[in-house]
Amino acid sequence: MVSIEIDNHIYQVPEGSNLLQACLSLGLDLPYFCWHPSLGSVGACRQCAVIQYQDRHDEVAGDQRDEQGRLVMSCMTPVSEGMRISIDAQNARNFRADIIELLMTNHPHDCPVCEEGGECHLQDMTQMSGHTYRQYRGKKRTHRNQYLGPFINHEMNRCIACYRCVRYYQDYAGGHDLQAMAAHNHVYFGRHEDGVLENEFSGNLVEVCPTGVFTDRTLSQHYSRKWDLQAAPSICVHCAQGCNTSPGERYGELRRVVNRYNSAVNGYFLCDRGRFGYGFVNREDRVTQAERVAEKSRESVRESLSRSGIRDALIEAIGPGKRLLGIGSPRASIEANFALRELVGADHFSAGLNNQQLNLQQSIIEILRTRPVRAPELREIEQADAVLILGEDVINTSPRLALSLRQTAANLGSKIADQLRIPVWQDAAVREAMQSDKTPVFIATITATRIDDIALKTYRDKPAGIAQLGFAIACAIDATAPFPEQLSEDQQNLAQQIAAVLKSAKNPLIVSGIGCQSQAVIAAAANVATALANRNSGEELQPTNLFYCLPESNSIGLGLMTSDEEGGLEHVIERLESNQADTLIIVENDLYRRLPPDRVERIFSSDATVIVLDHIKNETTLKADLLLPAATFAETEGTLVSGSGRAQRAFAVYVPTADIRGSWEWLSDMLALRNNEEKPRWQQVDEVTQSCGKAIGVLKGIADAAPDADFRLAGMKIARQPHRYSGRTAMLAAVNVSEPKQSVDPDSALGFTMEGFPGEKPSALTPYYWSPGWNSNQAVGKFQEEVSGPLRGGDPGVRLLEASTEPVKRWFETTPDVARGQGEWLLLPSYHIFGSEELSALSEAIIERSPLPTVMLTPEDAKSLGVAQGDGLTLSVASQSLSLEVIISDDCPKGALLVPAGLAKTAGLPFPYQVKATREIGWTRRLEVNILVSDKGTQR
Repeated sequence: MVSIEIDNHIYQVPEGSNLLQACLSLGLDLPYFCWHPSLGSVGACRQCAVIQYQDRHDEVAGDQRDEQGRLVMSCMTPVSEGMRISIDAQNARNFRADIIELLMTNHPHDCPVCEEGGECHLQDMTQMSGHTYRQYRGKKRTHRNQYLGPFINHEMNRCIACYRCVRYYQDYAGGHDLQAMAAHNHVYFGRHEDGVLENEFSGNLVEVCPTGVFTDRTLSQHYSRKWDLQAAPSICVHCAQGCNTSPGERYGELRRVVNRYNSAVNGYFLCDRGRFGYGFVNREDRVTQAERVAEKSRESVRESLSRSGIRDALIEAIGPGKRLLGIGSPRASIEANFALRELVGADHFSAGLNNQQLNLQQSIIEILRTRPVRAPELREIEQADAVLILGEDVINTSPRLALSLRQTAANLGSKIADQLRIPVWQDAAVREAMQSDKTPVFIATITATRIDDIALKTYRDKPAGIAQLGFAIACAIDATAPFPEQLSEDQQNLAQQIAAVLKSAKNPLIVSGIGCQSQAVIAAAANVATALANRNSGEELQPTNLFYCLPESNSIGLGLMTSDEEGGLEHVIERLESNQADTLIIVENDLYRRLPPDRVERIFSSDATVIVLDHIKNETTLKADLLLPAATFAETEGTLVSGSGRAQRAFAVYVPTADIRGSWEWLSDMLALRNNEEKPRWQQVDEVTQSCGKAIGVLKGIADAAPDADFRLAGMKIARQPHRYSGRTAMLAAVNVSEPKQSVDPDSALGFTMEGFPGEKPSALTPYYWSPGWNSNQAVGKFQEEVSGPLRGGDPGVRLLEASTEPVKRWFETTPDVARGQGEWLLLPSYHIFGSEELSALSEAIIERSPLPTVMLTPEDAKSLGVAQGDGLTLSVASQSLSLEVIISDDCPKGALLVPAGLAKTAGLPFPYQVKATREIGWTRRLEVNILVSDKGTQR
C-alpha cells in the first residue's frame, strides 16, 4: 500500500494501481468513459482528468509546494508514494466539462425517448461533470443504423467514440465481425454489412456501451423504463455455471435479464443464452391452470380444475395407502426435489435421468468429493497457467466458462508485462508486449470449437480416442497411472507434449464434462488431475483445479441428494411395469428429453396415475392425468448448486397469477393431504431448506446461501422496486381506481414494494445496483471492496464441495466405453448454445438463432454413403427412424455421425450409439427455418 493525498485527504491505496481505479475503489466520484474494470486503460476519452501536483523536496532550498499542478489522465497514471492530486480543482472540473461538451456536439437530444434513459452512464457522467447546457447549434453528423440480429438494437448516432464496444468484442470476447471504421467524427462501430453478430457474448455490449448505441432488442418489444422494473437477485437457469442475474418485471411480465455482479462467478458478463433466454417465462402457451383428463382415456379432452377440484383429485391420487413414485429434475431447485423426495420416500425417488446420464453425473460428484481436485470458480479459472480441455465443447455446453478461458489464454500478458515493468492495466501496452504469445491451452474434442483460436494444439477424435489421449497424459505425468493400449505414435507424442506443459505449470486446469456422454473421458480427466496433484512427492499436496461441465442448473444439487444407484428412469419403468406404484409424480422434467419415445411410452401406458408439475407445455405434460402449474425461476424462491459446488439462492421477481405455485408448495400440500394434516408441511421455503440440510449432511450449508425470510435491516425489508418506481397507483386504473394492497412475500426478506431499507444490503439480497449519481450498471463499483474485487460482505453463495487433502493413488482403468446399438456408424452429439438447452429454446429470440437438425460427417464417409451437401440421410436409432439434412465437414471424426443434441427432433436420442444410415431418396433441401408454435410448444 502507498499513501496519496486527494483534495487534502490522505488515503492508503494498493501499489501498482492507477489513479482512476484507486479513486473509484475509495468511493470517490470521478467521471470516465473508455475505461472499464475488465478492459483496462487506454486513455481515449480524456474524461477522467485530474490535477497532479509536483511538489519539490530540496535539502538546500527547502520544500516547495506546487500550487499550479498539471492535468493528467487518471486512468493512465500509476499511483506512487506521496502523490498529491485534486479531483475538485477548478482547472480539472473545467477540462472535464469541456470534454463532455465536445462529445455532445454530435450526440442527439433524445434522452426522453432513448431506451438507455434513466440507466445511462453518459447521463450520469454529464451531470457529474456539470455540463447542463449545450451551446453548439451546428448540424450534427448522422449515421445509418444496422440490423445486428434478434438480440441487439443499433443506434449509431448516440455514439461518443469511447471504443469500449470493439475493445470488449474483439479483445475480450474474441469476436471479429464488429469493428471500428472511418475516423474522427465519422468513426462507425458496426459490421461491414447488416447481419447477426456472431459472437456468443454480444449481449454484453448492452451493458458495456456507456450510451444507447447498443440496447436490448428483446426489451424493446415490451419496453419499460428501467426505474419501473421490479427486480430480484436470481441465478441463471440455462446451465450449471451459476451466473448471477437480475431479472426485471413489469405488469406481471418478465421484461429483461441483466448481469448481477459476483466476482467469484460471472463477474461483469453473461452469455447470450443467459441474457436473452428468458422468453419461455412469458409464453402464451404456458401451464397456468390445473388440468386433468376428463375421462380415463389419455386421448380425452382435458378439463380445468377449481381449488376444491384439485384437492379432491390429489386425495384420490396420493391419499393414505397409495404407493408413490417420484421423478425429480436437474432443472428444479433443491427445495422442489427434496419436497418430492420426502413425499414419496428416498427409496422411491428418481433423479429423472436415464441410467447413463445418472452414472456420469454421480461419477463426477464422487470424483469432486474424494479426489485431490477442486472445482474452481470462474475467477480462479482465469488465473490458470496451463489448460487441458478434454472432450467438452465448452462454448456450447457452458458458455460463460468459454469466455473465462479466453482470459486464461490472455493472462500470459500480465506475466510478460511484469517482466517489462509495464502496469497490467495498460491494456494496449500489455497486448503489444504479448503479441501472439498465449497461455498454453490444449483442446481435445469431437469436432472443431469456437475457441480453437486460443489453443496451442487441437485434437479431433471419437470419445474413445479422446479418453485414450487423456489416460496417456496421466501416465506421462505419473508413471504409476495405467497406460492405454493401441496408442498411435502421434497420440503418444501429443500426450508427452501436453504432460510436459501441465507438469511444469504452477496452476494447471483440467476441463471436461458429460458432453461426450463418455465415462472414460470423465475418468481420464480425473486421472490427469490426480497425477498432477501427486506430482510433487514429499511436498504438501496441491489439489488440481478440475472443472466438469454439466448441462442443467441444479445437476450437482440433485446429484448430492441422490444416493440410490438404481435411481435412473429405467428403474422407474421396471417398477411401474411390475405394478409397484399407484401414482407417479413428475416434477419439472420432460421425460422425452431423457429417453427415446418408445421407452417413455412404457411409463404412460402403465396403470399408475401420472401427476406432472411443470411450467412449460411439452410431451410429458400432455400425457399427464393431473397437471399442476409450477412457477418458473422468476416466480418462486429456491436454491441451485453450480458446477463448482456453490449453493446460491434465487428469489421470486413477482407474484405469479392464476393457480401457479412453486413446486415445493404443491408438494408441501400433498404431504399434508397424504398424512391427513390440517396445514401444509412447510409454510415457508426456508423450512424446506432447513429440513433438507438436516436430512442430507452434504447439503447442510445451503441455509447459509442467503439470509432467511426473517432478516430485517432497521426493522425493514429490502425493496424489489427502485425508489424511482413510478405509476404504481395508476398501473391498474383501468381495472380499479383504488390502489391494491401490495403483495406480501413470506418466503424472503424482500418486499414487492418500493418501500424498504435504503442503505447497503447483503450481497445475496441486492436486487439491483444504484447509488446517488450512478444510475447505470457502473454503480456496482460502489458496492465492491475495491474495483473488480468481491462485494462488500462477501459474494453471494456458499461452497459445498472442497478438495480432498489426502493423497490418492487410485486410478481409473483405461476401459473404453462400449457403444450401444447395432450398425456401422457411431452417432455422437454436437451442441449448440442456442437450441440445445430446453428452456431457452422456447424463447423467440433464441429460436431465431437455433440451428436446424442436421447430420455432420466427413467427405470420405459422405462418399461411401453416396450423399452430398444438402442431401437427406435416414438414421435408424433404436426404434426410431430419423431423416436429417447432410452437412459435410472435415471437422468430424471418421466413421462418426454428429447430430445436434437437444433440439425438438433430436431430444431423447441415445449417445453414443451405433446406427444404420441410408441416403433418403427424394429429399428436398431445407433452405428456410420452419417454426411451429402449438399446444406442444415451439418445434423446429
